[in-house]
Amino acid sequence: MIHTAKYEADLHCHTTESDGVCTPAQVVRQAWEVGLKAVAITDHDTISGWSEAEKAGKQYHITVLKGIEINTDWEGREVHILGYALNANDDNLATRLSELREKRVQRIKKMIGKLSQCGVDIAFEDVLKHAEGDSIGRPHIAQALIEKKVVDNVHIAFDKYLKIGRPAYVPRNKLDPAEAIRIIRDAGGVAVVAHPGSFCTAQEISQWVKVGLQGIEVFHPENSADDRWRLTKIAKQNGLIITGGSDYHGHSVKPGINLGDWGVGMNVIKEIEQRSSIFFQQKD
Repeated sequence: MIHTAKYEADLHCHTTESDGVCTPAQVVRQAWEVGLKAVAITDHDTISGWSEAEKAGKQYHITVLKGIEINTDWEGREVHILGYALNANDDNLATRLSELREKRVQRIKKMIGKLSQCGVDIAFEDVLKHAEGDSIGRPHIAQALIEKKVVDNVHIAFDKYLKIGRPAYVPRNKLDPAEAIRIIRDAGGVAVVAHPGSFCTAQEISQWVKVGLQGIEVFHPENSADDRWRLTKIAKQNGLIITGGSDYHGHSVKPGINLGDWGVGMNVIKEIEQRSSIFFQQKD
């Protein structure tokens, strides 16, 4: 059975430049194959996939929205901030992202050390070879564990070793949501809180709006129907853009998640462009 996108635009996709299994060009091609009109490349802490994706977008006549996902910590929880329509030539953005990626490397090495204490011996090189791009993360450790036949799949790797509360977990760099929002806004982009589900309160989102948050990812596989209703209400109360995406990584990383299963209409692309300072500069 041929899969067909349920939406026009999927605004949350990962590639081999971070922890996805498809190259930026392959993601764009797949988006075309399933009937999407637009796709956002939102790799973790890197923008290195933008150029390849844009070239593929021209080839397949698909709008490619340049994005990013920055992982943060907030009161013991992970909060992810998406950025859209940023300035690729912003020096501060490049510097901050480079710092975040280096801290990712340090974290991975600490996690490898903890795995060793658990009797699981893998080398940094075993993990690095699964990271085709310049952003390394826990899914790459999971893939190394699968290769070494320590676990059968990514889910088990996280559940047994890598997620919060498990023996090999190491807290990430203590970047908070407000700082991630400022990084995105300073680069001319639009900041959106990713898949907030039931764990982000209206008060927290309102607090982030004060420092520049501009949208909420309402349509996402981790958001329940009740979550979507509540988040839509919060978005309307705060004048926020309602976004959505599949959080596509590839089936070996996130089984059952297809491009275009979650998303929004093309009108949301226009809303994002209208709030991006880069868009306005280009129109001057």
